[in-house]
Amino acid sequence: MARPRAPSEKLRVAAENRKARHDYFLEELFEAGIMLTGTEVKSLRAGQATIAESYAEVAGGEAWLVNATIPEWSHGNRFNHEPRRPRKLLLHAEEIRRLIGKVEQRGYTLVPLDMHYRNGRIKLEIGLARGKKLHDKREVERQREWERERQRLLRVR
Repeated sequence: MARPRAPSEKLRVAAENRKARHDYFLEELFEAGIMLTGTEVKSLRAGQATIAESYAEVAGGEAWLVNATIPEWSHGNRFNHEPRRPRKLLLHAEEIRRLIGKVEQRGYTLVPLDMHYRNGRIKLEIGLARGKKLHDKREVERQREWERERQRLLRVR
């Protein structure tokens, strides 16, 4: 389970999946470590990562980040990494067991939300999510517009 953030705690975000919150209903949030190589960390510090098309999966009792792109580091020479390789996520065994149970249910998926730094280490926030249908997205947008209109009307008074 994701550690609750203090309101004053600011995290430096290395990569973000903004569309995930629009496309999915998020049930639970988890914060996972990631196994990275040295050149991957250097590329992340330079702000060069994309997790928009990526997803997480549980296979063989382990969690993996699939399809995330961390480009090669410019000074990496022969020690550079493969940009789209699967990366192991570091979660507690209890969390992985719970994720396996939920993901096997119909309609649940693991969606990466953002990659950020916490205490000098790179963490990935993943969400246990169900996909939104088009009518769900429209309803959320109507609610958001109504809240804006309501706030505007209250200000006028």
